[in-house]
Amino acid sequence: MFGMPDPLYTPEYVCAGDEVATVVTSKGTIRVRLDAEGAPIHVANFCELAMSGYYDGLKFHRYVPGFVIQGGCPNTRDMTSDEVARGMRGPDGQPGTGGPGYRIVHEYDTNPRNSHDDGALAMARSSNPDSAGSQFYFCLGAQHMLDNDYTVFGQTIEGLDVIGALRAGDDIESIRISHEA
Repeated sequence: MFGMPDPLYTPEYVCAGDEVATVVTSKGTIRVRLDAEGAPIHVANFCELAMSGYYDGLKFHRYVPGFVIQGGCPNTRDMTSDEVARGMRGPDGQPGTGGPGYRIVHEYDTNPRNSHDDGALAMARSSNPDSAGSQFYFCLGAQHMLDNDYTVFGQTIEGLDVIGALRAGDDIESIRISHEA
């Protein structure tokens, strides 16, 4: 119904607790240890989307120097890198406004490791705390002012240099989930 928020979703994926995301971008590869203990809903949601191929072919659409690089908006799928970098509206809408058609419950106030350190992986959302869906960001340096408002669900273990090189319009070639002790 028009004006109604997307429904809340509970992922079906069962976290093993040893998930690592490998994010292949046009600038290189990033590896992130996911925090299934601290943010099980966010990790399960991210794993489901990654394993379905949802993120493959999307672009990073928001870059704020010294703050974050953000991606995961499906509205970037049918846009060129240049269109995204220039902030143009795509055929599916404005980059940064799309999602999977559902939202998940926030976990920033229940996650004991909800710390926006350099390279932290967290979920973007609107002003509604329970509005995250598919858009995520990497911190470009510590951003602890976000700790009480956004859910961190992973920490970069390889590729901080790649994160630092990413800009709006760069490709998310694939995101794969593996299990590593």
